[in-house]
Amino acid sequence: MHDLTIRNATIMDGSGNARYQGDVAVDGNKITAVEPAGTLAPGKEDIDASGLVVTPGFVDIHTHYDGQVCWDKEVTPSSWHGVTTVVMGNCGVGFAPVHPGSEGELVSLMESVEDIPGTALHDGIPWGWETFPEYMDAIDTPYAVDIGTQVPHVAVRHYVMGERCYDDATEQDMGAMRDITRDALRQGALGFSTSRFYGHLDKAGNLIPGTNASADEMLTIGEAFADVDHGTIEIISDWLEDADELKWIEHIVRSTGRPITTLTTVGSEKIWSLASDLEKSDLTLRPQVGARPASILMTLEGTINPMRQHPAYREIENLPLAERQAKLRDSEFRRRILSEEKMLPRSKDAVRMMNNYDTIWVMDESLSYEPSDADSVASIAAARNQDPLEVIMDTMAEGTPLLVLFGRYAGDLEGQRELIEDPRSVFGLSDGGAHCGVLVDASVPTYMLTYFSRDRQRGPTMSPEFIVHKMTRDTAELYGLHDRGLIQPGFKADLNVIDYDNLKLHKPEMVYDLPGGGKRLVQGADGYRATICSGVVTYRDGSHTGELPGRLIRGGQSAA
Repeated sequence: MHDLTIRNATIMDGSGNARYQGDVAVDGNKITAVEPAGTLAPGKEDIDASGLVVTPGFVDIHTHYDGQVCWDKEVTPSSWHGVTTVVMGNCGVGFAPVHPGSEGELVSLMESVEDIPGTALHDGIPWGWETFPEYMDAIDTPYAVDIGTQVPHVAVRHYVMGERCYDDATEQDMGAMRDITRDALRQGALGFSTSRFYGHLDKAGNLIPGTNASADEMLTIGEAFADVDHGTIEIISDWLEDADELKWIEHIVRSTGRPITTLTTVGSEKIWSLASDLEKSDLTLRPQVGARPASILMTLEGTINPMRQHPAYREIENLPLAERQAKLRDSEFRRRILSEEKMLPRSKDAVRMMNNYDTIWVMDESLSYEPSDADSVASIAAARNQDPLEVIMDTMAEGTPLLVLFGRYAGDLEGQRELIEDPRSVFGLSDGGAHCGVLVDASVPTYMLTYFSRDRQRGPTMSPEFIVHKMTRDTAELYGLHDRGLIQPGFKADLNVIDYDNLKLHKPEMVYDLPGGGKRLVQGADGYRATICSGVVTYRDGSHTGELPGRLIRGGQSAA
């Protein structure tokens, strides 16, 4: 008798091939049999999946749970959405290596770049490590999911250069950064990440350390990969159309043979051409794309709240939420808001974000993230013969988020869909654990299966088999996790049992469950009948079973 059987399932096996009816047997932490439906007898634990879809557990390669894993062994909200493996240490930020006494500086950088409350990080992280391998040992504890981590450039630079970390690195600095990265990889780090994105600023408004690192520095750090047989390099860059940037990226790929992933948006071209050129030499460059364009949610409880531009609102901003919502409905209060002069922020981007009513949308009931012009605050105000501020107040009083989409949103998500469907792309950018007050994209696995494969009306959908492949086998292989992402005998028993027809996202909500009472946006889902990690059922119908079979993944040790 098998330890666990899942019988009569519609199997989407992670390969991208057509679904089929079958039974799955699990013994220990491995899949041991995949047979035609009705073949297997019930196991010691049995799940009848009649009418349900079974997929591999989702592998999320772009998260920021580096601090949260110290206090949240469920690794939420990602684990609520069928994710069984997370990769953290992205965007060059993290918490090791660190000199004792300078931990607060890394917390400050993470808080600024990723909008994670500093109080939660200070209160929730036990510290006690210095080197990156010591950090890995400290977080090598049981979880509801498997976790893997990358070496963050910012922390390495800060450790090596101290107060000079914003300056150019010397040859000696570069060598030290290379050696630290090599040692971390040898001890099991999954890769190295760096940020060259001009939106990543510290609290003083400076570009974070390493943003302008020279090509020599990046090439020297790349040498760390020459002596190991695993490791992926993530590069967040604003310069992916620049010939010099692409030149050193190509050199690292060719000299190390290791895969690189870069964050990419609609409109980029040269990075895709380079990916195609490298593919001809059996080398890997995977532009990374997300389910949605870059976006934020504006709410009364969130980090960005347009009402804070109004002196009248400042008078009530510390009242309980329900009282503030009531005030926004009060006719006298609304007259004050409409008559007074705004207190505009210094940042022109912030002014535009909160006051360009043509590009602020009211989140629709379907949570589509694909608004039309009619959904904008300006259009709704015109249709109602109202001031746009009245629409803002009505929406916030109802508790409905306001959506701002950045970049090149063209009125639909066709560009996004085309990038996801491009075989050169890899799916990522959930930012799980980060941007706690402005977004909750950790829910994107559910969004992809509900909206992009089933409910979309404004353009073509993608097949659920394809989407499952992009979120399982495809992401796992990029990070050398060859033991997961497929429903085949011998593979790790990370699985989801999903009521696909009734899969549904909840509305985002603010909770105050971080250490120190810190807040974060979360989003649940209905339809996950069971999630299984390493052969153990971790969630049933959205509730944690109490089981923690997940562990820290050590790079180079994940063979099927």
